[in-house]
Amino acid sequence: MTVPDKSAPAQPIPKPLSPPARRALAEAELRRKQIDTDMAARPVEKGGRGGLDPNRYGDWEIKGITADF
Repeated sequence: MTVPDKSAPAQPIPKPLSPPARRALAEAELRRKQIDTDMAARPVEKGGRGGLDPNRYGDWEIKGITADF
């Protein structure tokens, strides 16, 4: 008689994806790769705030301080 392993949680069986869902995931992956390529091709900003563009992502927090413009 074997005892089930209690240390590892049971993994749910993933639901099969429909063809449109697989296509959407593939398109999203291509967009992410294109964004990464575009970001790598940009010149490095000197003295910039670093991180993602706050206009696009709405994140005005830098080092724990939030700026509201």
